[in-house]
Amino acid sequence: MFDLFLLRHGQTEWNVQGRMQGRRDSPLTALGIAQARRQARIVGDLLAARPDLALYASPLGRARDTARIVFEGIPPTYDERLAEIDVGRFTGHRIEDMRLKFPDLFPPDRLGWYDRTPGGEDFAALARRTRAFLDGLGGPAVIVTHGITLRMLRLIAMGLPMGAIGRMAVRQGAVHVVSGGRHRVLM
Repeated sequence: MFDLFLLRHGQTEWNVQGRMQGRRDSPLTALGIAQARRQARIVGDLLAARPDLALYASPLGRARDTARIVFEGIPPTYDERLAEIDVGRFTGHRIEDMRLKFPDLFPPDRLGWYDRTPGGEDFAALARRTRAFLDGLGGPAVIVTHGITLRMLRLIAMGLPMGAIGRMAVRQGAVHVVSGGRHRVLM
């Protein structure tokens, strides 16, 4: 597996409100823009040291906006397979409201509910599309994506079992590096 430099988009208004975005968008907040600028400094140093890095991003608005800031005018390749997991009928709703309305869908594990959203995408489908993306890479890459998709990319690249997805932390404003089967975070 090639080295991967994975970025979650900056904070959005719906992140602040606790709303599930899935395939829908809301604008970056001032903090989200600052997070993308922090990532731009890290990625700028990476690109100076590693001109072999390919640039990719999810086509969803919040990732596009983050990529514009991070890549400072260098257009990435936008790839649908990097879009966030589809949360179906939960899209736009506050997670706490859905937790109260559908308690059986929210197991004790932190992220398992993503695998069971009504009308949404399950982890197996997300794994297929992210694996197809990774299998098509021709070299190391910087990738702007989303929280659950970033976790799945890490899980696959590191050869971890599906059950590990809920234990993976993702930081906005950071760069998650996967190299040689190991993970580290650049801040």
